[in-house]
Amino acid sequence: MTQKLIIIGAGMAAGRALEHLFDVAPDAYDVTLFNAEPRGTYNRIMLSPVLSGDKSFEEIVTHTAEWYEENGVTCRFGEKVVNIDRAAQTVTSDNGDVLDYDKLIIATGSNPFIIPLPGHDLDGVIAYRDLEDTNTMIALGDKPDAKAVVIGGGLLGLEAAAGLALRGVDVTVVHIMGHLMERQLDEAAGYLLRKALVDKGITVKCSANSKEILGENGKVKALLLDDGTELPCDLLVMAVGIRPSTALATEAGLATGRGIHVDDQMVTSDENILSLGECVEHKGDVFGLVAPIFDQAKVIAKTLAGEAAAFVNKEVATKLKVTGCDLFSAGDFADAEGREDIVFRDPARGVYKRLVIEENRIVGAVMYGDTADGNWFFGLIKDREDISEMRDTLIFGPAYQGGTDSDPMAAVAALPADAEICGCNGVCKGQIVEAIGNGATTLDDIKATTKASASCGTCTGLVEQVLAVTLGDDFVMPAAKSVCGCTDLTHEDVRRLIKAQELKSQPAVWQELGWSTPNGCHVCRPAINYYLLADWPLEYQDDAQSRFVNERNHANIQKDGTYSVVPRMWGGITTPDELRAIADAADKYAVPTVKVTGGQRIDLLGVKKEDLPAIWFDLNQAGLVSGHAYSKGLRTVKTCVGSDHCRFGTQDSTGLGVKLEKHLWGSWTPHKLKLGVSGCPRNCAEATCKDIGVVCVDSGYEVSVAGAAGMEVKETELLCKVATEEEAIEVISAMTQVYRENAKYLDRIWKWVDKVGLDWVKQQVVDDLENRKALAERFEVSQSVYRTDPWAEHAAEKAETYRPVANLTLEAAE
Repeated sequence: MTQKLIIIGAGMAAGRALEHLFDVAPDAYDVTLFNAEPRGTYNRIMLSPVLSGDKSFEEIVTHTAEWYEENGVTCRFGEKVVNIDRAAQTVTSDNGDVLDYDKLIIATGSNPFIIPLPGHDLDGVIAYRDLEDTNTMIALGDKPDAKAVVIGGGLLGLEAAAGLALRGVDVTVVHIMGHLMERQLDEAAGYLLRKALVDKGITVKCSANSKEILGENGKVKALLLDDGTELPCDLLVMAVGIRPSTALATEAGLATGRGIHVDDQMVTSDENILSLGECVEHKGDVFGLVAPIFDQAKVIAKTLAGEAAAFVNKEVATKLKVTGCDLFSAGDFADAEGREDIVFRDPARGVYKRLVIEENRIVGAVMYGDTADGNWFFGLIKDREDISEMRDTLIFGPAYQGGTDSDPMAAVAALPADAEICGCNGVCKGQIVEAIGNGATTLDDIKATTKASASCGTCTGLVEQVLAVTLGDDFVMPAAKSVCGCTDLTHEDVRRLIKAQELKSQPAVWQELGWSTPNGCHVCRPAINYYLLADWPLEYQDDAQSRFVNERNHANIQKDGTYSVVPRMWGGITTPDELRAIADAADKYAVPTVKVTGGQRIDLLGVKKEDLPAIWFDLNQAGLVSGHAYSKGLRTVKTCVGSDHCRFGTQDSTGLGVKLEKHLWGSWTPHKLKLGVSGCPRNCAEATCKDIGVVCVDSGYEVSVAGAAGMEVKETELLCKVATEEEAIEVISAMTQVYRENAKYLDRIWKWVDKVGLDWVKQQVVDDLENRKALAERFEVSQSVYRTDPWAEHAAEKAETYRPVANLTLEAAE
């Protein structure tokens, strides 16, 4: 007979428990799932990429409405359970509904700890716990000159700070301890992390004690430290820890301490009530990491299915990526009598490794910058293995043990079966090898059977290496994904066939390449439109309907449906007349926010859709052209003042920047393209983290490529050195064109260079002078067709498009 199961809480713990339950006993329970949040299970670990803009919320949803429906789960999202009657075996929701249960799971998770400082209840003081908190921080990034303070230098606080900084917010991290992430890192690694954050523009104050949160008119305005320092802020984020959410269980009379008491089978003091996740306490331990919680999910599913299972809290290692910095720690790395350290430092690469040795055994390990051998060291810690015989080479990892350093896969091959590969899901090497033995041959197979690399994804490369070591020659590295569901062809296949078969229209692509849908879809049409545009600039006519909405409207849509309009300022140079025109436009169209951007331009935020044609026209009349802030093309060329004004300037960086921007303006590329030109190695224009950067030196110009300063932070790599502006412009034209002709749509330059290798790029652009000239000439041909101002070109046409919208608005107002 089917029993009634009620689950309170739809977090990651409950979601994983349901997956296992449906695997072991698919028809045993009629499941009702309550969640106080108005949504189902999503991957909270990935809220940071949502905050930074690297992912959308939809991409981190783990259980969709269709999944719940397919598995017969009754979802009561946005409803809170307010009472558990254990005698009657019922729960009561906040809308008064009473439901009975045979078995009940409490998965209420944890509550963020809010320091009870004076002013902690002011508007603008938040935690960082859920999607609502994330959206609040995202909204702050839309405000000009926004400031935020984050209290807490642990993982969550640093993720919040990094995401806010990427949104353009001025962020200060306040941490009471002497170094960041003191639970995971020693002082040296904490120093390196702090240095990396400061380099990214985040202010970090350690050994800082918060005294009071200051407000004005009920809203936060600053944090006061006990030394009298005031830190102004529009938002204050507390990320100082979590506490198990036990109130509901306590009121129901269940045994609780720090958390809800559970036994090895995850059963509470009531045999019909089970619990798991951050709300539980097991043998004195509470839980904040996902790996042990997912182990609990397996046990609770088997308990409900009547199978034998027991939860064992294993020692875990911490392997993290914080704001692009790789970190690893395991064991006990505190100083103590009788302990020795083996330390490796490479300041140039930002690498630090420390092993703590006691009685010829590793008891702790901390790594920063290079964590590839972390799992191997963790295995030695768990097994308490005697390291006497390998002490001399121990710090260099498993590849240097037993003379295997010539084998690049030696480190993975040397890992024992119980070495943890996926920390999120607690998957060890042996489980992956077992899955391979049962027929898994691809990364997707491993994800489906073991969940390894299915959460945060940081272990994907390691999982592929285990596949390669285990399968040998039978392992094939994953093929590139198809463009979309309309075809099995990859982006690379499509590019090659468009050129080889001389396909010069979208219908030709659909027909000749066997598209399954008549006219493509919203995923493939922008890519195909770009490939045709790049390969046949004289023959193919750009299709506006195959572009994203921002490109169609020549402005960036904002979260409230208004638009952002950015006029171009060549190389960051403007004039009083241009500034007056921008000010007049802001007044005329009641633009609520005028912001200076990081690309040395002025952004008009909050322009109504119906006003776009008119504001385009007015700005164009003043000589201002589109900044293409919406495009997959050239965005900006950032410059410093160079030799014209700066006493350190070696060349006219501003002049070269203006020439480059006018030369590259209007070019469509696989993704956005940002340049920087610095007048000397002091690099005030930040040229060494752009897609293409130029650093002026006494002897000429150093051109570098493939930098990044978003979710991935990457320094550019030197492409070549040239003596004249003309050479620099030709090299950059050729570099842009080789990128245009070869890269996958939506790949930034750094990602594409990683794939093809810088040596190949140099062969095309630097070594082969004839090819460089040909590339530059093909770029000029394309520019002759598409280097136009869409504001001037489309103002009249767009006016007709938006006039009905404007009329409807007027009629509604009347």
